[in-house]
Amino acid sequence: MTDDTPTDADEHDPRADSTSRTDGGTATGADDVTLDPWGSSTIADYRKLFEEFGIEEFDSILEAVPNPHYLMRRGVIFGHRDYGPVAEALRNGDPVAVLSGFMPTGDPHIGHKLVFDEIIWHQEQGADAYGLIADLEAHAARGLTWAEIDEHARDYLLSLLALGFDPDDGVLYRQSGNEEVQDLAFELGSKARFAELEGIYGFDGETSVSHMQSVVTQMADILYPQMDEPKPTVIPVGPDQDPHVRLARDLAARMRFFKITEAYFSQELDDDERVVVAEAYETLADRADDDQDVRCVHGAQYLLDPQTVDFDADRPTVDSPAVGDGVRASAATKLQNAGMEPLRPRIRFLSRDAPDRAFEALVERIPGEKRRYDEHVDAFDLSFEEAEELARQVEVDTGGYGFYPPSSIYHRFMTGLTGGKMSSSIPASHISLLDDPEDGYAKVKSATTGGRDTAEEQRELGGEADKCPVYELYAYLLSGDDDDFAKEVYDECVGGERLCGDCKEQAAQLMKEFLEDHQANREEVAPMLDDLDIELESPRRTVAGEADD
Repeated sequence: MTDDTPTDADEHDPRADSTSRTDGGTATGADDVTLDPWGSSTIADYRKLFEEFGIEEFDSILEAVPNPHYLMRRGVIFGHRDYGPVAEALRNGDPVAVLSGFMPTGDPHIGHKLVFDEIIWHQEQGADAYGLIADLEAHAARGLTWAEIDEHARDYLLSLLALGFDPDDGVLYRQSGNEEVQDLAFELGSKARFAELEGIYGFDGETSVSHMQSVVTQMADILYPQMDEPKPTVIPVGPDQDPHVRLARDLAARMRFFKITEAYFSQELDDDERVVVAEAYETLADRADDDQDVRCVHGAQYLLDPQTVDFDADRPTVDSPAVGDGVRASAATKLQNAGMEPLRPRIRFLSRDAPDRAFEALVERIPGEKRRYDEHVDAFDLSFEEAEELARQVEVDTGGYGFYPPSSIYHRFMTGLTGGKMSSSIPASHISLLDDPEDGYAKVKSATTGGRDTAEEQRELGGEADKCPVYELYAYLLSGDDDDFAKEVYDECVGGERLCGDCKEQAAQLMKEFLEDHQANREEVAPMLDDLDIELESPRRTVAGEADD
């Protein structure tokens, strides 16, 4: 969940309209995608994330986002996981939160600025904003001393404040100083198993317990904004952090008292079976006369042979399907076992070890027709959305958390100025927010470009902005909110009007001005650090024997 390693960006393509953006087109010869939150993941083909990990394209929801940030409009934010509830809450002015963390392993750089901007934009749209220093993770997973962590943490906080984070209307904290987070991590740890950490992160017998503990601490960070009130929460990260988001969503569900499903009779169906049973019910309900009841055995008949359903038989029969012979056959078996039980849609509340008081309160508060069983209750007069809200209210009222599954948005990695991966260990490949402005200017002037070998070829063939780290600087940072300027640079490049020397000079000057302004803002907000409710020096330094002489 922490953003600490800027890496490579994929190809760029302009929108058909006036907004330019990066595209997720397939990169030739891309390796299989691996997502390593502590490694240096490079993702050559962003489309594989949609196919292999279920990340959704952000374009599909962009129109639902009020006043979208330019990173969204230009496709730098390229994917999301369940961002719909967040967008809806922003539109309606409902409670919503944003949180991201930073592992203080080095200077804050222009890659981190993407996440800073995403947090600040959500705060400006009305979200409760949380920024955290992942010092426990840095110590456990990266081996940094507490003194090193303290030095870098101050710089991250200063840059976040200088870019516009409002500490009076937001929350900043360190993992090591937040007892609520650590207590929640303990509770979440009771729902996590070593086997899944092994499968997700590759942990083995050599992995330290502290490293494993840092994972559940990150899960607690992700859910922390919902401690006082359940609300949709978005985590802006790079795609390498998706394993953390997926695990957090799983643990959020395991912490809930109730699971809610759509059901059609007393037995529980899996997701695939539910689809075919819904098809059977809808078709049979249309076929049946007003005085004919649709029974489970009719559903079994339909799934095995849609044309042989007999509503008039007193005790309809069906040939016994082979169990496991496909989804329709397995669903038909369950329907046949239910016999003459009515087949009708309902919402099912399943207990996940809910306390007796919570289950009793739920049963009492379900309106209309309902049917109670030992470990679940069926409601016939509620929509799925109404049931979700009722379950959450009952859970909170009876001592539970009622967590919403956390959402996420994913931004592209930035290409290094020298080509390939942007790396904190290669100073020429990245620009620190603390770089001397003249050094930032020089780095841009020395950057690799997507230009042709000669000016003549550039004018004739146009530049390759899709492959140009300098153009990325325009799209990600230097154009700011001015989409027309970003598109102008792109069009002039690919049209052969813009030559690399002039383009880099302009970008270098803009970068110098940005660094001058940012560093002046850092100095201006520095006094605010003393007023923050956050420890700038960890007391663990003394415990660990790291106190200053």
